[in-house]
Amino acid sequence: MSSLSRELVFLILQFLDEEKFKETVHKLEQESTFFFNMRYFEDMVTNGEWDEVEKYLSGFTKVDDNRYSMKIFFEIRKQKYLEALDKQDRAKAVDILVKDLKVFAAFNEELFKEITQLLTLDNFRHNEQLSKYGDTKSARGIMLAELKKLIEANPVFRDKLQFPTLKNSRLRTLINQSLNWQHQLCKTPRTNPDIKTLFVDHSCGQQNGARAPSPVTNPLMGAVPKAGGFPPLSAHGPFQPTPAALPTSLAGWMANPSPVPHPSASAGPIGLASANNAAAILKRPRTPPTNNPTMDYQTADSDHVMKRTRPFGISDEQVNNLPVNLLPVAYSSQSHGQSSYSSDDLPKTVVMTLSQGSTVKSMDFHPLQQILLLVGTNMGDIMVWDIGSRDRIAHRNFKVWELGSCSVALQASLSNDYSASVNRVVWSPDGTLCSVAYSKHIVHIYSYHGGDDLRNHLEIEAHSGSVNDLAFSYPNKQLCVVTCGEDRVIKVWDAVTGGKQYTFEGHEAPVYSVCPHHKENIQFIFSTATDGKIKAWLYDNMGSRVDYDAPGHSSTTMAYSADGTRLFSCGTNKEGESSLVEWNESEGAVKRTYHGLGKRSVGVVQFDTTKNRFLAAGDEFMIKFWDMDNINLLTSADADGGLPASPCIRFNKDGILLAVSTTDNGVKILANAEGIRLLRTVENRPFDASRVASATVVKAPSMGAFPSTNVTVGTSLADRAPPVAAMNNDARSLADVKPRIADEAVDKSRIWKLTEINEPSQCRSLKLPDSLGSMRVARLIYTNQGVAILALAANGVHKLWKWQRNDRNSSGKATASIQPQLWQPNSGILMTNDISDTNPEDAVSCFALSKNDSYVMSASGGKISLFNMMTFKTMTTFMPPPPAATFLAFHPQDNNIIAIGMDDSTIQIYNVRVDEVKTKLKGHQKRITGLAFSHVLNVLVSSGADSQLCVWSTDGWEKQASKFLQMPNGRAPAPLADTRVQFHLDQTHLIAVHETQIAIYEAPKLECLKQWFPREASGPITHATYSCDSQSIYLSFEDGSVGVLTASTLRLRCRINPTAYLLPNPSLRAHPLVIAAHPSEPNQFALGLSDGGVHVLEPLESEGRWGSPPPTENGAGPSTASGNTISEQPQR
Repeated sequence: MSSLSRELVFLILQFLDEEKFKETVHKLEQESTFFFNMRYFEDMVTNGEWDEVEKYLSGFTKVDDNRYSMKIFFEIRKQKYLEALDKQDRAKAVDILVKDLKVFAAFNEELFKEITQLLTLDNFRHNEQLSKYGDTKSARGIMLAELKKLIEANPVFRDKLQFPTLKNSRLRTLINQSLNWQHQLCKTPRTNPDIKTLFVDHSCGQQNGARAPSPVTNPLMGAVPKAGGFPPLSAHGPFQPTPAALPTSLAGWMANPSPVPHPSASAGPIGLASANNAAAILKRPRTPPTNNPTMDYQTADSDHVMKRTRPFGISDEQVNNLPVNLLPVAYSSQSHGQSSYSSDDLPKTVVMTLSQGSTVKSMDFHPLQQILLLVGTNMGDIMVWDIGSRDRIAHRNFKVWELGSCSVALQASLSNDYSASVNRVVWSPDGTLCSVAYSKHIVHIYSYHGGDDLRNHLEIEAHSGSVNDLAFSYPNKQLCVVTCGEDRVIKVWDAVTGGKQYTFEGHEAPVYSVCPHHKENIQFIFSTATDGKIKAWLYDNMGSRVDYDAPGHSSTTMAYSADGTRLFSCGTNKEGESSLVEWNESEGAVKRTYHGLGKRSVGVVQFDTTKNRFLAAGDEFMIKFWDMDNINLLTSADADGGLPASPCIRFNKDGILLAVSTTDNGVKILANAEGIRLLRTVENRPFDASRVASATVVKAPSMGAFPSTNVTVGTSLADRAPPVAAMNNDARSLADVKPRIADEAVDKSRIWKLTEINEPSQCRSLKLPDSLGSMRVARLIYTNQGVAILALAANGVHKLWKWQRNDRNSSGKATASIQPQLWQPNSGILMTNDISDTNPEDAVSCFALSKNDSYVMSASGGKISLFNMMTFKTMTTFMPPPPAATFLAFHPQDNNIIAIGMDDSTIQIYNVRVDEVKTKLKGHQKRITGLAFSHVLNVLVSSGADSQLCVWSTDGWEKQASKFLQMPNGRAPAPLADTRVQFHLDQTHLIAVHETQIAIYEAPKLECLKQWFPREASGPITHATYSCDSQSIYLSFEDGSVGVLTASTLRLRCRINPTAYLLPNPSLRAHPLVIAAHPSEPNQFALGLSDGGVHVLEPLESEGRWGSPPPTENGAGPSTASGNTISEQPQR
């Protein structure tokens, strides 16, 4: 179908929706497959209309289209099955099992058996994985959140989730334009054409009298009789479009009351459109927006334009691995305008309590690092908390920085009582600044540089008496702070210099709150006073444009919805009566009043908004929630008790976390399912100041999630940072990679010496505890989060060491300074590979770790096993030998696709989901010893015991290039010497590791750029790997030593001799067989030894790194004319 035909379908969809042909709309959506209506889908799932859900989905995708589609259908059918069991409808459950779920048994028979066994239980919640299954409504909400993420990540739905932005009644407009054109071509056009049909072209009949003027000079406008039952011909023709919901503005608020009827709204761009004509514009009323929560077809004129974007933080693992848990994954839905209906999306589960030491007065979450919480108390303390680690990372007490510069009144006040309460804390929009309003004259602005680096930026004596509120704004594209105070004045300050920009006077009582905002290109400020008056100001000296009364003449705070389109206020009057309302800006009147607030509130009720959908208020010792479009109370939460009468509350930006103050001077953090997942994800991650510092320069909005500690700006999975390919080709996030310490300048003498580490006192080393017996370590890897090390011994047994979070190790990451625990599940089982009849010493071991550390795929000469890393259970086994697997690598974009190197020299591309070998690659002469994917080049590089490298296209799996390693003069490799490959961070360069050399190649042509040959005294190279930042190469030798090369030059800068980390034992000459680099600590690595030991090594903290690179002037240049061969010794 052509693009114009496709667009015509969208116009028809819009027309059908406007005419309320709802069933026809969804039928056309399904049949055309151009637009997947997420709102309609959500409604069906929420209502449990499973047949309709699958019917609608089937128009867009089938079960076996891809891994996302399979997971979508699986989750739906699983939920349908569990609901039947919950209703004790065994017959229906069996029917669903046989007809709907049987198809998934082909992928995971064990999972299907486990699902089947649920029939034998009186209550399926007795199954451990389903023990937390709640009621049907909550389970559907959790599942719906996951389904939405799967759909948004599914390439089948790409470009189908957002309806084009159209003006209202676009199809009618086009027809009108056509009729106007036809009328213009009439030989005898009439002034008032009588158009009765669209079935034939329009033509005016012959008329008596003068020829009508051309429509070009006299457009067809004005009231005319209806033609054929349609509305009158107008500027757009006979089909008069439904009046567009014009952008809301201050027009109604700022128009002076007048008995003269309002003029009709202009069809042009109305509102605060230009500063130089603000006065005229301010007097134009606006058409109130028409809110239709069921409307999903958005127009450019609509009041709420939905933006559907893909989530940033969704992991491939969450959608690829169909070894699925029975319990639905607890994701909450992304915010899509007003698409989220479920109260289960609200954060109501208490996950932690933070002790403040004094009463909390104000809180604000960081706009980008959404697990950072800024808190101010009645004692003048401010604190920054990292919710993920539960650490208070910054703390400041009230103190005047320049007392001598203060007014006499302030000095006198402080001399009597040197204390002040915090009235308000707030982050700047980009998170680089935070501001504090105190109860005594002062505003403090701090600059935030990550971690505990909170620096004094500005001290402003803003008001006489208490500074009641403040907020950041951007008038004239300049960051400012708006303050208000007890002195009845509003002031605007330059947030960089502290200079006063504006002063607004006119309130007759202390100003209680300010709410800066903008519409189109007009900036303005709402202010409220303790006498219940609301005023509005432009950034000029013309005075207030509005003078309205707040409901109940209350002390009121005002706030806009996240998308800036809806205005709310909440306040409490002197009698304790509270009100929560939405305002109609165009009329300057209350649009709706929400029910459920108490009649005798203690203190002023605080409120907040989230997700463009929900309101929350702290009232009557609890948190109350409303849907913005429903005046009745939606739900409430008491946060397990301990809340004050009117608690202080604050959502984080994504609405997945909620902070609430407590009576015992603390803050409780509440979370929804996604918030809990976020905190579980980050609780093992250290707080890295460099991440926050870099995040604060990001100007685009972040989606939070784990997002929160790894600020990512983009709209697709492809926008994420490139993964780090380990020797097993497991992609790793760069979020935690610490910046490499810059090379220090060499001294003036330019003398450089190789760093030799010979003594234990010269480095930090740790031998990991082992009670499972010693057998040589065949494979070794850090988990992707860097909190554990996994080793595979030659006997097929896996060992997992985990570091615990404690006072000495706040990050919980692997370190040589803290002893880890050799971890086993309570069942005591071990992850043990099938070893068949193979001699363990002859078997080739291999494994690959999934990106979320949940699964490991492994083989030791027998079948390939898939293990659950949490339970150590064997999920499945496949591919019995011969041939045996010798290397495993997950496809970077699809974890259901695995490249399996075999001992018969072939590479099998295997689809786990369908248990099928897609293709078999042949090009090596001996067993495969290394595999590495490049997602940038879309290639797979293989290496073999034949010392050959091959490049394969991942699109069609054709061989693109091959090359044998260049052996050094006079040194022949062993007959079956392993060759390993690993990509650099740039995903273009790679290292080839052979017992005789380290070589750097450029893919896909395999041009050899550099080689490095070790000295013979060290013995053969046993293994090597890039550091996590690809700046260094760690390599181990048969003599027990470890070398550190500068990756860019292949120059040895540090040698660690075995005496530095091994106890002398003449009877047992242990040496490292494998080496693994920490995923985020560039200077940490681990060694797996021939005696079964595992050692973690780090440089001394005083050194910070392994040696320094040699200067170019002192031999760091190439040692041969060709510039590609570097050796520790002269070439012979």
